[in-house]
Amino acid sequence: MPRPTAAQLAYGSCTVIFSTLAMLLLSQTSSGLGIAIIAVSALALGLLVAMTVPLPKTRVVAVGGPAAAPAEESAKASAKAEEPVPVAATGSSTAA
Repeated sequence: MPRPTAAQLAYGSCTVIFSTLAMLLLSQTSSGLGIAIIAVSALALGLLVAMTVPLPKTRVVAVGGPAAAPAEESAKASAKAEEPVPVAATGSSTAA
């Protein structure tokens, strides 16, 4: 089972807190059984909300496949750009 993300923890916690407060204020209960039922139902609602938050998409990276070809070409191009240029091609009268 994957670990919960920060968004899941935040949404679930906020749901538990706000739904508990709302249900306690609306029901105006003072009995221990009523408070326990509200607390358990708020926890269940928070768990439901946390589990329905969409998970981030995982990216699959191909290693050595066709996607690696442009990287190899750019590496070859940069290697060619760093080759020394002959003195005759530069038009300079001084030798390097």
